[in-house]
This record gives sequence, C-alpha cells and structure tokens, in this order.
Amino acid sequence: MRYLSSGESHGPELTAIIDGFPANVKIDLETVNFHLSRRQKGHGRGGRMKIEKDQAQIVAGVRFSHTTGAPICIKVNNNDWVNWEKKMAHFGDDFNDVEVITKPRPGHADLTGAMKYQQRDIRNILERASARETTIRVAIGAFVRQLLEGFGVQIYSHVLQIGRTKVGQPVRPFEVTSSEDWKNRIEESPVRCYDQTIADQMMQEIDSVKQQGDSVGGIVEIVVTGLPIGLGSYVHWEHKLDSKLASAILSVQAIKGVEFGLGFDTAEHYGSEVHDPIYYQNQQGFYRDTNRAGGIEGGMTNGEPVIIRAVMKPIPTLYKPLQSVDINSKAVFEASIERSDSCAVPAAAVVLENVVAWELANAFIEKFSGNSIEEIKLQFDAYQKLIDQY
Repeated sequence: MRYLSSGESHGPELTAIIDGFPANVKIDLETVNFHLSRRQKGHGRGGRMKIEKDQAQIVAGVRFSHTTGAPICIKVNNNDWVNWEKKMAHFGDDFNDVEVITKPRPGHADLTGAMKYQQRDIRNILERASARETTIRVAIGAFVRQLLEGFGVQIYSHVLQIGRTKVGQPVRPFEVTSSEDWKNRIEESPVRCYDQTIADQMMQEIDSVKQQGDSVGGIVEIVVTGLPIGLGSYVHWEHKLDSKLASAILSVQAIKGVEFGLGFDTAEHYGSEVHDPIYYQNQQGFYRDTNRAGGIEGGMTNGEPVIIRAVMKPIPTLYKPLQSVDINSKAVFEASIERSDSCAVPAAAVVLENVVAWELANAFIEKFSGNSIEEIKLQFDAYQKLIDQY
C-alpha cells in the first residue's frame, strides 16, 4: 500500500489518498472519528482543539461500508479555515492585510525550510510542517487498523513519562487481569497514564510549565498484541519491520528517539541478560517467557507482543520565545509565537498508535497479499497451519 496526503494547518482541509487497500473490508466511519477525537484530547492542549471537531469524510473507495479495491480518498475539514481564508488564499496577489512571518522559531522547520524552498514568508513552511498534519495520519491509521482488528491484532498506547514525572515498572495490557480495565483507565486519564497518582503529578507539572510560558515533552509506549510470526524480513535492510516502524515513528513531529523492548537499557546488560530463551511444549509450540526483544527479532515479528517506546521533545513554540534573527533584516528578535500546546504527549501517543497501524497493515498485506479480504484470509489461514505444524 501507499498513501499521499496534502493540506495545511489553516487551509480548508486535510486530504489523503490510499492506494492498494484490499476490497471487501468492512469499515466503520465512527471508529475512524473516535480515534480522531482521541487525538484531540489530553491535558496541556492549546486553543486550537476548542475550534476543531475533527470528522473524517470518505470521498471515494468505499461503498455501503465496504472497501471496493479502488483508491480511497479521506478528508478532514479544518473549521479554523473561516478565520484564515483571506490569509491563506490560494489565488490573487493582495498581500496588504497579510502578516508576513520573517522570524523563525528555534526547533521548528521554519528557517531551514525557508532557505531550502527560497521562501520569504515563513508561513509557507510552518503551515505544512505543523503537527496538524497528524490529523489525517490518524484518520488513515484508524481506517487500516480495522483490517488488522479482523485478525485479532490490537494496538494500545500509554504515557510513561512527562517531563520529570515518570511511572515505575510499566503495566501493559497483556500483563493485567483484564486488558479492558487497563484500556479504560488509560482512555479516562487526561494524560493517558494508568497510575492515577502519577497522572496527577504529570498534570501538575504541565500546569507549572504552562504558567512559565514553557513546554514539556515525555515518553510514550506502544504495545501491539496478536501479530502473527514472521511479518517483516531479515533478507534486506529495507524489509526489516522494526526499521519501517522506527522510520514511521520518527516521522511524527517532535519525536526524537525510538526503542524496542529493552532498547537503550541493553547497553548496561550482558548478553545473557538481554536475549529471550526459547522453549517448546507440545500444546503451546515455541515460546519465550520474557520479551526483552520487544516482539521483533531479525527484523521480523516473533509472536510476542511488540513493545515500542518513543520520546517526544518539548514543543518548540514557546510563550516565552527564544532569541531568533529576522530573515530579511538580520536583526535580533524574539521568535514568532503561533498558538500551541504546552504538552502534546498524550495526543502523540494516539498519533503513534495509528502510524504504527499503517506500517503493520502494510506488512500484513505484503505477507498475505490479495486483492480482497477473502483472498488475504485464505493466505493467512494457510500460513497459520504451516506455523502450527512446524
């Protein structure tokens, strides 16, 4: 599969076209909109979330709630467009009432993007570089993950750390008595943290940082259960699933690092403490009693839950702006201020779920290829029989 997206933060809409998605997959639009609403939540979000009510529209590729095999077109309208229609006009040459942004913000794409594309109005850069773009990526992920859910694959996220506040040993859905209880607690938390005491401390830190005109980042964990053995491949670097997942995660705005399983902690452990012993029982087949690899070995899923962590930097748009230099006059100024969040870590968790969903769905279709869901199910069932007999 592949997709292309277009649209600006304050343009009329965000749009995506998905090509290569199989026919006859049942799609629930309310599920897509549910995930879009999850992205808009979270303690520390800015004023934009009070304006937008993100709702996906399916323009092509779905008929009577089922995909047809044709390219799928999804769009999400920007409600804020009515306030920006003149400033973001597609045609005309009347710039008299338009503020030209010439003060790049440190940490953003502003300066490098303006130099690369030879722009003298930084708005032409920041509109597309904005994290508003993740709206359409959530819609895409929420669409394709409905294929994965039909095969028992579930994707979860929770927040491990915001600023200097962090949880202890993380609780994951497959480790608790009821994953639904775990999921419900996460969804009800304004910071997507299972531990209410820690969640309260996280919110206090966000509030404190906001009062100072500053911002705060954190760490998110993504957990995927139900994946079959063998998605991805070891035979070439570009086919390794962890490579693709890492690339997708790092493509999300403000994400600066990613790890699988023990991740960076492996540096301080010996090999005997890092790798997962393999066992075998007649009824169970091959299994591991630890999951330090995070569910991926040699670029392939090994049947264990996939565990990924990503670190998000503090959002660089600050209400106590850092020093910058005007791109025209070269005079020293404080950087421009755009409406922004003080913390978007909980929202980033939802975004990351859905970019992970896209990569997994792509790997799934690549492995069990077919033009329809019926053909894919045949391939999947045949492969599972081979795995079970091994």
